[in-house]
Amino acid sequence: MAERPEDLNLPNAVITRIIKEALPDGVNVSKEARRAISQAASVFVLYATSCANNFAMKAKRKTLNAGDVLAAMEEMEFERFLEPLREALEVYKKGQKGKKEVSEQKRKDKERKTDSENDKSREEEEEEEERMEEEPEAEEEEEVEN
Repeated sequence: MAERPEDLNLPNAVITRIIKEALPDGVNVSKEARRAISQAASVFVLYATSCANNFAMKAKRKTLNAGDVLAAMEEMEFERFLEPLREALEVYKKGQKGKKEVSEQKRKDKERKTDSENDKSREEEEEEEERMEEEPEAEEEEEVEN
């Protein structure tokens, strides 16, 4: 478990992308500044996680949930971020629901296809059995005629 900010290193590419998205075009950020922002982000993640964990522990749970994180943000006096976080959470939930529905539809389509293929196989087997039964009858009729 990361206890110190030095133990948690966020990927430089992620930090750089966040910085670029936050600043207007043409603004440069030194390597030292990116490192400082990365460290600050690490400290924030550790603090937010610790606060959220306190809410989970009070509720006698071992799993942090979104409500714990939102409560932690409020406790840390980041109320102005609560609404954007709630909106982002809703978008995430809708995306997950959509993925689940697509996955469920694919599963049902696959089952239908498998059932359809099994039905065709059964029909082909039944037709083959009927042909096999008809062939000996035809041979018997030929023998009777001769």
